[in-house]
Amino acid sequence: MLRRVLMFFVIAMLSAQPVLSEEGPPSSPEVKRIEALVSKAAALVDAKGKAALPEFRERGSEWWSGSLYVFAYAPDGTVLLNPAVPSREGKAYPGEKDRKGKLFHDALVNTAKTKGSGWVDYWVPKPGETEPSQKWSFVKAVKADGVALVGAGFYPE
Repeated sequence: MLRRVLMFFVIAMLSAQPVLSEEGPPSSPEVKRIEALVSKAAALVDAKGKAALPEFRERGSEWWSGSLYVFAYAPDGTVLLNPAVPSREGKAYPGEKDRKGKLFHDALVNTAKTKGSGWVDYWVPKPGETEPSQKWSFVKAVKADGVALVGAGFYPE
């Protein structure tokens, strides 16, 4: 009996390990900056609804600086705002997989829906590149008309 209990704990710990390593990016000033930026953007969207989104399009602003920009999704997963790649706006991408097979759009929406906020990693090309790199995005749920989440991300390498 003791052997079974020990085996259960060993299996439980081994199966939990990958989940623990995927909780978020390594701690850094960039991580804290993105969490603060997304929280501020979420508060603005909660206050103004969709009317806040045009503010996030301004290149060189606090919302879009260098490769860091705020994005937004509707409750059904439609991309409402992606200032770096505006051609993706107005479309939903359920089932789109990254280089490693992760349904990353679904993961972004589900993280906001189930946890309220959190980090999601996925592999996509950096703007202007073709080879995928790891990207970490922080998303936060909002309660505005037609907007379900806002987020921002970075490439750690």
